[in-house]
Amino acid sequence: MKFGLLYEMQLPRPLDSEQWHPDDEYRMVKETLEQIEAADRLGFDYVFFVEHHFLEEYSISSAPEIMLAAAAARTRRVRLGHGIIQMPPRQNHPARVAERIATLDLVSDGRVEFGTGEGATTTELAGFGTEHSEKKEAWEEATRECLRMMSETPYPGYEGTYFSMPERNLIPKPLQQPHPPVWVAAARRETAMIAARLGMGAIGFGFETPEEADERVSRYWDLIRRCRAPIGKAMNPALVTVGNMMCAESDEVAVERGLEGAQFFGFSLGWTHGPVKHGHDHVYREFRQRQAAAGDAATALEPADESARALYRAGRRGLFIGSPDYIRENLRAYERSHMDAVLFFVQCGPRRHDHIMESMELFGRQVLPEFVERHPQHQQWRAEQLEGARFPVNSSI
Repeated sequence: MKFGLLYEMQLPRPLDSEQWHPDDEYRMVKETLEQIEAADRLGFDYVFFVEHHFLEEYSISSAPEIMLAAAAARTRRVRLGHGIIQMPPRQNHPARVAERIATLDLVSDGRVEFGTGEGATTTELAGFGTEHSEKKEAWEEATRECLRMMSETPYPGYEGTYFSMPERNLIPKPLQQPHPPVWVAAARRETAMIAARLGMGAIGFGFETPEEADERVSRYWDLIRRCRAPIGKAMNPALVTVGNMMCAESDEVAVERGLEGAQFFGFSLGWTHGPVKHGHDHVYREFRQRQAAAGDAATALEPADESARALYRAGRRGLFIGSPDYIRENLRAYERSHMDAVLFFVQCGPRRHDHIMESMELFGRQVLPEFVERHPQHQQWRAEQLEGARFPVNSSI
């Protein structure tokens, strides 16, 4: 099993001000790059960046291609992932996506992971004029054609529902052939199964338990083996899950340093799906006020609805805020389910940069090495699952 970091670049508005301090965004960018350099040195396998727009306090990662290019210049081995690019053409024209992905692949010596998705919030979709009811179909059309642009010379052109363009030869072409590994964001089990039918990796944003992962892995690989029409020229059979991580010498210190960040993450994620006063909301202040009002009563039962359950779990302690022993034991359960990788949110809410760096160092020294040693066994298991697959595989797992 492999490990990576997933960045939202959360920036809570200071409680003592209606505005951010002048250098807050600058500091966030520099601290993020320092954490990525450490991840590369410590042996993390992946760094993924989201793409979000207009979601104040929840995410300032509106130009992930810039952050990933900066990361490419500062690292040597860690793979650089879009997790994800919003693919409906009103958000990103597929030709421009193809050009950016290919160029980043050249700049990074072939280390790009091409994550795709629809976008979710009304704030983002409506900001670009994308109809919510059309985003899934727009994602699939744009992603399929984008992969053709990267892998065909020339691209013959396309007359579609959500975009059209004439024959052109998209340049440059990526270093990884026929194209970098392709993923889709999968907050719901149904989307992970669509990914399997299309030969894509699934980045699971549902904060699933090891028991849920076990069931999802079994079904996903059954569908991958029967894939008959991959979305690209090569399949990327892989399942990834996410979690909130803070590693410290004791569970108590980890909770003290990391729990509020996880709680704000869940709260602000829910906020992005509600009514927004653009430029005027103070999400962190509202979070603190509701937290104080709830007190010990903030122990609601886990929702039955899959989407609501993901929001609930995003704001809990979860399985990766604790001592190395606590985190290690929980990760072993995901390893037994044959999960391919776990991506950690480490930078969220008001967490301190020095605590994040200490957490990564401790995880890298005391948790990661044993999983690296066992990974060849997982690769053998994957090879057995792929026996008889009809299409070529391009995967970094």
